[in-house]
Amino acid sequence: MLQDTKLAFIGAGVMAEAMIKGLVTQGLVSPENIIGSDPHLERGQELHVQYGIRFTADNHEAADFGEIVVLSVKPQVLSHVLPELRGHLSRSSLILSIVAGARISSILFNTGHPAIVRCMPNTPAQVGKGMTVWTATPKVSQKQRGQAQAMLRALGDELFVEDEGYLDMATALSGTGPAYVFLFMEALIDAGVHMGFSRKVAEQLVLQTMEGSIEIARQANLHPAQLRNMVTSPGGTSAEALYELEKGALRTILSKAVWAAYRKSKYLGDLSEKEEA
Repeated sequence: MLQDTKLAFIGAGVMAEAMIKGLVTQGLVSPENIIGSDPHLERGQELHVQYGIRFTADNHEAADFGEIVVLSVKPQVLSHVLPELRGHLSRSSLILSIVAGARISSILFNTGHPAIVRCMPNTPAQVGKGMTVWTATPKVSQKQRGQAQAMLRALGDELFVEDEGYLDMATALSGTGPAYVFLFMEALIDAGVHMGFSRKVAEQLVLQTMEGSIEIARQANLHPAQLRNMVTSPGGTSAEALYELEKGALRTILSKAVWAAYRKSKYLGDLSEKEEA
């Protein structure tokens, strides 16, 4: 699907590297068919040595090169970068955006280019275990949809949605999700240290427990409540611990956190649109 397709990455940060790594190591795209653009030349040298890709500090050059142009800059610089691409995108090219909070309408307004795929990946994409939710404009062809899907699968799992509004939800749940998981891990590790384990041992116990629990959930195909009941004996240690978590309103706090992230994502999108109006 991507053979001989030329890719341009506007911005060469962590997520861009995750995509480049997946595409190159899986043999989906030849390094000579990938160009990265970034103002930091030392970053370009690093990516060239690591993956063999081309590099430039000129966004015009990158956009002229790419049949698929990946927007992978920080959200705060996107408004400066997008106008630079106007006139440098061929009519048959595809814009694929992984910029958080950047709505399709904003990208279209600033570039004048109608074929756009907007994605919400998450940080586990760095190790090929990501979850990406994406959508596409009507001007994206079936071939381009297939190419976008192949690129996102290089990061892990992907899910297509018809309504762009779901991307704000995905931002709050899967996009921000790793932060919730890391905080929970940190709290468990600290509890282990408080009891008397060394931090190294506590980390080993928690990480393996979480990894194993996730694998059980994948294989069992049961509701999490059923799995929880299976490991909770009446009057046992799990029951005692869960009672304290419920008293502390863990579910309510977590739900509020996800909704806060959702509201923030919508606010940032609304703000960017107001600035352009």
